[in-house]
Amino acid sequence: MTSDDDPFHDCELDPEAILGTHTFEDVLFTDETETPVNVLTGETPAHSQATVEEAKEFAASIDTETPQIALPASVESQVETQSKPYTAAAFFHFKATGSLARHRAYHAAYEADAFAVDFEADYESGNLTITVERADES
Repeated sequence: MTSDDDPFHDCELDPEAILGTHTFEDVLFTDETETPVNVLTGETPAHSQATVEEAKEFAASIDTETPQIALPASVESQVETQSKPYTAAAFFHFKATGSLARHRAYHAAYEADAFAVDFEADYESGNLTITVERADES
């Protein structure tokens, strides 16, 4: 197999590292996501008030072939940019999977016909579960 045929040729991890089901805990936007509070009024600014439904709709509205999830935005970015408390990213984004190496491996598997990749975003718990199987086994 040439490197052009191997979807993992640029990855630090091989497929074995991501095969199976992996759950990444507390990585999604939830109703419990931290938001800034105005120290003078004790209230959360309007731009930082959002529901999980809004976050899910925002993520789904991103025009891309890769499914998106809603991740929490840092309090700092919410304050600095006056943005919502969530952001959208590919379901295998390194902020969700914990490393750039995992991000690249999941991306390679998702793009390759040799693998079946599925995910479940549980916005109640904040957990993201990704399952990767070889296509001939699924």
